[in-house]
Amino acid sequence: MPGKHQHFQEPEVGCCGKYFLFGFNIVFWVLGALFLAIGLWAWSEKGVLSNISALTDLGGLDPVWLFVVVGGVMSVLGFAGCIGALRENTFLLKFFSVFLGLIFFLELATGILAFVFKDWIRDQLNLFINNNVKAYRDDIDLQNLIDFAQEYWSCCGARGPNDWNLNIYFNCTDLNPSRERCGVPFSCCVRDPAEDVLNTQCGYDVRLKLELEQQGFIHTKGCVGQFEKWLQDNLIVVAGGFVGIALLQIFGICLAQNLVSDIKAVKANW
Repeated sequence: MPGKHQHFQEPEVGCCGKYFLFGFNIVFWVLGALFLAIGLWAWSEKGVLSNISALTDLGGLDPVWLFVVVGGVMSVLGFAGCIGALRENTFLLKFFSVFLGLIFFLELATGILAFVFKDWIRDQLNLFINNNVKAYRDDIDLQNLIDFAQEYWSCCGARGPNDWNLNIYFNCTDLNPSRERCGVPFSCCVRDPAEDVLNTQCGYDVRLKLELEQQGFIHTKGCVGQFEKWLQDNLIVVAGGFVGIALLQIFGICLAQNLVSDIKAVKANW
C-alpha cells in the first residue's frame, strides 16, 4: 500500500531454546563432574592414582571405571552444550550435536546387535562374569558389585555355584588351604527373613553337599539366566527407559541444531 512502510522482522536467536539448552546442560555438566569426582576419589582411596599399573593388574572390571567414563562423557557434553548455548558458539553446539548423535547411534547399534546375536552376547556375558568371579577378592568395589548382583537376582555364579571353582579362594582342589574352600560368597545364600545379623560364613563348605541339599542353603541358579528372566519380567520398564533416554538425546540434538540455525540467520544479516 502506498504511503505505508513495510516492517520486516529481523531474525533473532530464540531465548527459550537457548536458555533451556543452557539449563539442561548445566545440570548435566554438574552431574558429570560429580560422577567424575567420585570415580577419581575412589581411585585415590585405593591408591590407583599413585600406581596406574594397578588398573591393568586387576583381572576383572573395576566398577570405578563406570563412574570415570560416564562422568567424563557427561562433563564434556555438558560443557559443550552449556557454553555453546550461553556464548552462542556454533562450533561447540555442533560438537554437542555430533557427539550426542554418535552416542545415540552406538546405543541403537548395540541394541540391534544384542537382539540379533543373542547367543553370542550370552556367551560373552558368561565369560565376563566368570572373569570377575576370578578377581572377586582382588578389588573391594568389584566384590561389592558381585555381591549386590547375586543378592538382587537371587543367583550364584554365571551359570551356577560351581563357577566359583574359578576363584582361588573358593575352588575345591585339595591344594586349596583357604577356609572358603568348596564354598560360595555369602551373597549366594538364601536369606532367613528372621535373621537380624548377616551371616557372612553361610556359604562355607556348601558345595560339598549334594545339589538338592544345596538348594536349601544357597541360590543354585546362574546370574545370566536370572538376568534374562528379569529383563523379560521388566521389559516394558526397561524399554520405556531406553526410549525415554533416546527421546531426550534426539530432543537435545534438535534443540542445538535449531539454535545453530538461529545464530547463522542472525549472522547472515550483519
